[in-house]
Amino acid sequence: MAIPELDFISMSASFNGDDAIGKVLVADEAATGRLDAWLAAALGGEFSRNRIKALIEGGDVRLNEKPVMEPKHKVHPGDRIEIVLPEPEDPIPQGEDIPLSVLYEDEDVIVVVKPAGLVVHPGAGNWTGTLVNALIHHCGATLSGIGGVRRPGIVHRLDKETSGVMVAAKNDLAHRSLADQFADHGKTTALERAYHAVIWGLPRPYKGTIDAALGRSSDRVKRAVKKDTSPDARHAVTHYEVVERYHEKPDATALAASVRCHLETGRTHQIRVHMAHIGHPLVGDPEYGGAFRTKSNRLPDAAKSVVSSFPRQALHAYLLQFEHPRSGEIMRFEAPLPEDMLALIEALKG
Repeated sequence: MAIPELDFISMSASFNGDDAIGKVLVADEAATGRLDAWLAAALGGEFSRNRIKALIEGGDVRLNEKPVMEPKHKVHPGDRIEIVLPEPEDPIPQGEDIPLSVLYEDEDVIVVVKPAGLVVHPGAGNWTGTLVNALIHHCGATLSGIGGVRRPGIVHRLDKETSGVMVAAKNDLAHRSLADQFADHGKTTALERAYHAVIWGLPRPYKGTIDAALGRSSDRVKRAVKKDTSPDARHAVTHYEVVERYHEKPDATALAASVRCHLETGRTHQIRVHMAHIGHPLVGDPEYGGAFRTKSNRLPDAAKSVVSSFPRQALHAYLLQFEHPRSGEIMRFEAPLPEDMLALIEALKG
């Protein structure tokens, strides 16, 4: 594959946006092959082939001044390819005046209630508006730097649409202590985490333990139960207990239930995957419970509207307990259910 003549140009706007830098490449006489492969080689590995493919399909590439959105389009000698590359995001998060619900704060730790919809730390697609941005604004430069510039003070996380109690470290001493406690999963420390979830159906037995290893699903953003022998399998244990039943039937089944879950381990999406694994996914969970949404059709119209439109997984981290990193004191914090979950439960009761 021939290396093209390469020219850099400045562009005030991309084909689809405002912040971009453009490059123009002219194919020489030996140019051949697919457009995505040719561009990946021509840019010297600066971008992966998947990234190039996404740019093409997103309309950010033109061939001979005409848009081309097919990655397998053939390149010919003399072709002029214009590609618009988004300017790199600033990797260092900045403080933002985002309201925080603070349960406790001292020189070592800050305990907050994270609302549903708030991402914990910056990442792809969420470079601003995160809990980290709020903590930087609130705490200034006091957050522990062990987690790196994108995760200062962060020792554990909750999914974006999961609400509940979180603790962040304000110095490195606190960070190491808390990180060790979370890594230990409460085996030798006072760490305890408990969640309130609303699920479809009624699990039997009403109180039990789900011991099922988790790993990556074929969908890279999801997790799945794996065999223990799977290379990416990670030990995961969830203890659950039914605390309330909704629309219970004579045959001892129910349309839905509230459960409390205690984590013995803390894996990504653990409660969501484990409850779906035993046939009782969380109400509102788009990844693991979408097939159960039609169950809301069995409810009266008023309740059906609330339940069917619930916009997130019904999961709230209501309890967090840990040892204070400096004093060793047992710190225990609880957060009541947020309004949306209270409304959901009331609708199910009705």
